[in-house]
Amino acid sequence: MTTRQKTSPHFKAAKMLSPTQVYLVTGITDMRKSINGLLAIVDNELSLDSLSKAWFVFCNRGRDKLKILFWDTNGFWLYYSRLEQGRFQWPQYDETPCAMHIEERQLQWLLSGLPVTNSTKHHRLTGLSVM
Repeated sequence: MTTRQKTSPHFKAAKMLSPTQVYLVTGITDMRKSINGLLAIVDNELSLDSLSKAWFVFCNRGRDKLKILFWDTNGFWLYYSRLEQGRFQWPQYDETPCAMHIEERQLQWLLSGLPVTNSTKHHRLTGLSVM
């Protein structure tokens, strides 16, 4: 991280954002697509609201590049990650894009090199009370 990134208000704001929902856009995405091309996939092919607080995650055929697209108040953010070694553990699906809803922690697993379908995870408990 450079000094410029540490002091940039845009960088700080991006680090503080947290998605309400995360969608893996399964299939293969042409990484030459930028914001408008990815928006077309979200809005037209997946029929999802690109202006929501959701994050949309795209991956290329080689599974070494990811893009994360999301709306923030007055514009879109587009994160790009390229692995120099290894591959992302991207779920196997048809080449046709579809939206796979995952939790934010599953996105962290994916970015850390783990599969999002980790069967050993602890399941969230709900409806608990303290006596």
